[in-house]
Amino acid sequence: MKALVLTLLFLLTAPSEAKIYSRCELASVLNQNWEDRYPGDLDYWICMAYYASKYNTQAVDVHRSGYYGIFQIANKHWCTDDNFRPTRGCNKPCSAFIDDDITDDIACAKRIWMDHLPSTKWWPWTNNCIGPNMSKWSRGCKG
Repeated sequence: MKALVLTLLFLLTAPSEAKIYSRCELASVLNQNWEDRYPGDLDYWICMAYYASKYNTQAVDVHRSGYYGIFQIANKHWCTDDNFRPTRGCNKPCSAFIDDDITDDIACAKRIWMDHLPSTKWWPWTNNCIGPNMSKWSRGCKG
């Protein structure tokens, strides 16, 4: 009985593993959850997720003032990382962007896209994902 209790305690306290998407797996999830994106945008979002987090859902960059999740959403404007500040633009705690469910990450990224041009707001985008030949990011991915 003691071993069972210890095993259950370990399972409940063990850190969860990050979900690290493959390029095509992310393309599929984006296709399913971003209905009104513009043609060709998929490549830019796959590129940005790669350079932001290497497709890691639990990526956190505290050295750049707090960026969270697969798209590295900034706490400065879009989420809150403590209990003392009001909820920001996406009305989510930053911790919501570091779990394996990226539907809220996509919703927030979409909000950022609609409110502000991402190319001026996200360092992975401006440093790596601007250019005419972006089609390689979704090449070979189905549907």
